[in-house]
Amino acid sequence: MKEQNLVIERIFNAGRKWVWQALTEKELMQQWYFDLKEFNAVVGFKFEFMGGDPNGKQWKHLCEITEVIPESKLTYSWKYEGYAGISYVTFELSDEGENTRLKLTHSGIGSFPSDIPELAVHNFEAGWNHIIHISLKDFLEKQVKNGNNEA
Repeated sequence: MKEQNLVIERIFNAGRKWVWQALTEKELMQQWYFDLKEFNAVVGFKFEFMGGDPNGKQWKHLCEITEVIPESKLTYSWKYEGYAGISYVTFELSDEGENTRLKLTHSGIGSFPSDIPELAVHNFEAGWNHIIHISLKDFLEKQVKNGNNEA
């Protein structure tokens, strides 16, 4: 098992409080992330969701929050029902002038079975790039345009 970490950074034209809310409030997350039935940014909170190729296999994601620093850092475990391996997703926020820098780190990807093509690091990279650079970006820009920058 080799360690594989993925790091993606982006600066958003939105206040840190608003970006944090987009990362931690279920109703907002459902608009740009996954369809979560429940979510609570509290250490020990467990949540799950289905995700994968819209035209292919869907994976049941099992997650547990491991670290919360309000408006700064959120970490949770990320594994798949029925498969070996565990990884961790960390969102870190910092001020960049009046904007907010988000740094996403997905560590431990190499712990997943290497014989399953869907669990290769390049698929995580493609998925996170879409989520951060398209879905979250579009969601936040729409909110800012509608005057919700400081929520």
